This record gives sequence, structure tokens and C-alpha cells, in this order.
Amino acid sequence: MSARTAVLAVGCAAAIVLAAVLALGGGEGAATPQATTAAPGEPNVAIVSPRNGARQKSHAVVVKVQVVNFQLSPRHFGGEPQLGEGHIRFGLNRVPDCVDPVKLQRAIESPFGKGRLVGRSFDYPAYAGPNGVLATRIGSAGSYSPATRPEIYYHQLPPGFYRLVINLAQNDGSTTPFHAVTNFEILASPGHGPHCSGGKVPSAKAAAFD
Repeated sequence: MSARTAVLAVGCAAAIVLAAVLALGGGEGAATPQATTAAPGEPNVAIVSPRNGARQKSHAVVVKVQVVNFQLSPRHFGGEPQLGEGHIRFGLNRVPDCVDPVKLQRAIESPFGKGRLVGRSFDYPAYAGPNGVLATRIGSAGSYSPATRPEIYYHQLPPGFYRLVINLAQNDGSTTPFHAVTNFEILASPGHGPHCSGGKVPSAKAAAFD
């Protein structure tokens, strides 16, 4: 075998291995942050947990994110906007169990997510703890829970599909373009799943939009 042929063979083998790793997402145990690709030096937030598509029996979830090129600033929370600093806005909504098929199709076909099935918010003190209390204090309860640390703890969540949107925000709460999205499911006990009637259909697939 010539040297050139050997190099090509090694290169092809490496490409196949790389493709397999990418397809498998680095293995089931990997906790690689999930976010869109950011330009060098640009702020970015990536989700560490829960992984997109996660399914669990527990009714509590610890959300952890990784923030780069952006300083979380507890001391300036609620203050004037400053370049490259602020806090995080966590927004958790439960996707409706059943929905009118016309509305579901509209959500699926919406190119910008304007028709998305949002569902009930869980950004209240009863579910988001101290962050929910802070949300109530600043008037964002039912919309988002603010955080000055890269994590939040939600608990007492009923079974169903959830969509979590994380935004980097300026000190005064105004949003930036930098965000990440993950979807997860809390499993119902066997035989206790949703039963749609009146022509409505399960809307679980709407939870999978980015």
C-alpha cells in the first residue's frame, strides 16, 4: 500500500469515527451544553441540564446553564444597563395536553414560533422558589423568573411536556438576543396520561420546537 493510500485510509476512518460521535451526541452520559453557535467574543448561554428531550419521573428539575462573555451582576440587578453584564431570565411553560388540531397545525407550520403553543407558566413562588419570589417582587411572575446565578430549581411540577426558554438580560431586565431553549417531559404514572376528547389531539409534538 502506498503512503498516499495509507493517509487517505486513515483520514476516511477518522471521518467515520467523528461522524459517529456527532450522531450519538458524545454518548448518553455526556452533559454537553446546548446552544446555538456564537461568534467569537459574543455573549452566549448554553444549557447544561436538563438535556433537550429528557424524560424523568421526578417532579423537580434543577436547571443549570453555562454563560460566557457575559457577567452576571447581582449588585447591579434592576439598575442601569451596562455593557456585557446583567442577569438571566428563566421562562418555564407546560405545553397543553390536548389542543384543537387547527391550532396545533398552525403552531407546527409557524416559521418564527408565533403560533407556538405556550401553555401555563410555572414562574411563580410555588414552583420556582426564591426566583419565583423575586419574579413576584419585580412583576414578572407568570412570565419569567430572574436569576443572578446560572441555575434555578423548579419543583412540584405536574406530569407533562415542558418548554424552557433562557434569555440573557440587561441589569434593568430588558432582553438581549442571546438565548437557549430546551424541552423535557415529566412522566405520568402508568394509566394516568392525558385522554383527549371533543376532537382535540395530543399536543406533545409542539414541545419540540426550538
